[in-house]
Amino acid sequence: MSVFRRELERLQRHLGDDPRRWLFVAYDQLSADVGPLAREDPRSLGVVVVECPDKAARRPYHKQKLALVLANLRHFALEQAARGVRVRHVVAPSYAEAIRGVTRQTGPLRMMRAAERELRVELGPLIEEGVVEEIPHEGWLTSHDDFVASQGGPPWRMDAFYRYVRRRRGVLVNEDGRPVGGRFSFDVENRRPWRGDPPPPRAPTFEPDAITREVCDLVNERMTRHPGNIRPERLPATADDAARAWAWAKKHCLAEFGPFEDAMSTTSRGLFHTRVSPLLNLLRLTPARLVRDAIAMRSLPLPSKEGFVRQVLGWREYVHHVHEATDGFRVLGEREQRTARAPGDGGFRRWSGEAWQRGLGGDGGSLASVLGADRPLPPAYWGEPSGMNCLDQVVAGVWDEAWSHHITRLMVLSNLAALLDVSPRELTDWFWVAYVDAYDWVVEPNVHGMGSFGAGDVMTTKPYVAGSAYIDKMSDFCRGCRFDPKTTCPFTSLYWAYLGRHQAALGGLPRMRLPVLAASKRTLAQRRHDAHVFAHVSEVLARGDELEPDGMPAPEERGTARTRSHRPRAPR
Repeated sequence: MSVFRRELERLQRHLGDDPRRWLFVAYDQLSADVGPLAREDPRSLGVVVVECPDKAARRPYHKQKLALVLANLRHFALEQAARGVRVRHVVAPSYAEAIRGVTRQTGPLRMMRAAERELRVELGPLIEEGVVEEIPHEGWLTSHDDFVASQGGPPWRMDAFYRYVRRRRGVLVNEDGRPVGGRFSFDVENRRPWRGDPPPPRAPTFEPDAITREVCDLVNERMTRHPGNIRPERLPATADDAARAWAWAKKHCLAEFGPFEDAMSTTSRGLFHTRVSPLLNLLRLTPARLVRDAIAMRSLPLPSKEGFVRQVLGWREYVHHVHEATDGFRVLGEREQRTARAPGDGGFRRWSGEAWQRGLGGDGGSLASVLGADRPLPPAYWGEPSGMNCLDQVVAGVWDEAWSHHITRLMVLSNLAALLDVSPRELTDWFWVAYVDAYDWVVEPNVHGMGSFGAGDVMTTKPYVAGSAYIDKMSDFCRGCRFDPKTTCPFTSLYWAYLGRHQAALGGLPRMRLPVLAASKRTLAQRRHDAHVFAHVSEVLARGDELEPDGMPAPEERGTARTRSHRPRAPR
């Protein structure tokens, strides 16, 4: 018997056999601070937790992600047993099979509405049959009614939603509904590059206990084909670990988070980002707690306080609503989009040379691509050197710890893929497998919707693309690169080539009129050079080879313009 099983049995040995009301707790609802677990007598409750190997095998998920979810699930089960909750731990090929089997003994059970569409679809038939009673997911801070009332979309805009919920919830607003400090967003103050001061904190570490070590061994021994490495010291697994992670973030990160939230550096992968998103998306930390605690920090500068609240109360809630409203971008406006038949591997087969043997369940997601982007994701995203320091640095960090902060995700990884016309579906699948905090409601809007502009302007006003000037301004990546950001970096020509290829589709977007106009004023020779760079970079990276300055197409004339700094603003 495993260490976990023995401990679970020990904790339940003296629990009575009194009748219980049973609750299925999904893998990403691991909290006793919301729902029935927060209100009802533990001695009257039973919870069902399910481990589904086929779910883990559905895609080539990063081992760190698998270990984090499994370690937290098991610790959550033990924590509830210690409270007096009866726990049924089930291992089964599917969640539906596990729950149907349990209910033959317990009768119908309850569950909070699943956050992931993939799980909602699987359990839908059980809900229709009355085997499962679906109750509201109490981990969200806002409702669908809030989303609808905030604007007239689609298309939807985050700033309208954010202003509405701030006023409705009374968050950082005065009695008359006006925002504290006179503005709803302090984004203008939060655009500083980091030049070495103040020193960033070291990422927190956690001492793995016997349960966590057992999980790490299980993943390493039974899920050998999954990519990435496990960093046990970076695995917060218990409720106490989650509390320590948040305490670390409040003490060491939040004060400087605002000004430097868009900065990138080789010195520190996280800089002043809190790193709590993996725990937040498992509900080990609730968004209500994070927002409440941040607001209560009197010494926290308002730009940092508002910037953090905007991430949690604004953007996180917004993307969840967009994902539900579009059925994961399967419906855009009145048009149904094509979907892939099977879950994608994010380019794993092309990189490894081996097909991914999928677990059961799930479809492949929306194939929406309004700009027609359909190219494969380069092997550089799987760790093959590209020759571009920004990309190679960020990718190395992702495969090391299954995480990077949001600007590296948007302005390096997604930016380059968009400029190369990579399939939004494949890019989204890669983020889904590579990131420890990624679930369908997270990656579909953030990557398919925003990062690749695959769904068009349904949730953002423009594609978030930029040339070398932005990366040079906001990071130190260019210092260690073989390319010069002012003369040879391919990002600049890729940017102009992107605008040239898609000017018909983008020219009608108000926030893209000036960039598209600037692109139209480039000389014929410049446009030909841009196109040659696009073709060359696409070909070299598709082969898995490195780019070299000497191998780049030579410009036909001098004076090729450099893109001006193009800092992404909050979507409007």
